[in-house]
Amino acid sequence: MYLALKDLESLFDNRRGIHDNLLFASVSDQANETQPKGLFVSFNGKYEELSEAITNGAIAAIWDHEHVLPRYIPNHFPIFFTDDLAESIVAILNRYIEKLNGETDNIMEITNFKFSNKKLLNKNKETYDIAVMLNEVSSKNEPERRE
Repeated sequence: MYLALKDLESLFDNRRGIHDNLLFASVSDQANETQPKGLFVSFNGKYEELSEAITNGAIAAIWDHEHVLPRYIPNHFPIFFTDDLAESIVAILNRYIEKLNGETDNIMEITNFKFSNKKLLNKNKETYDIAVMLNEVSSKNEPERRE
């Protein structure tokens, strides 16, 4: 199940562009990588970065409202404006998890999330290190010891 444009419309009040049934195959902050049907998140607000993302397949973008939007962006291109890009990504991830919750299809096409921005990575308080996860699970399952 893909992240849809309508999923984002419920999260962002400030937006422009078409309101169509677009589906996103990827969400990324890396303009230089191929992202067909991609949602691009610009952490730098650089004109050339958004142009490169569109060239590589981005069909919409999340944009910091403090950065000026390039004039070359067509009016129909979906842009979602935000005050905090990292918080917006967390909200998008939470919405996507809610959307996937309860899905029972064994074979399903999903949206790929790919981020390299350190600010965003530091904002995430979860760990995906298997050793840390096993330690947390085992400590929760151990009975209390009385001496």
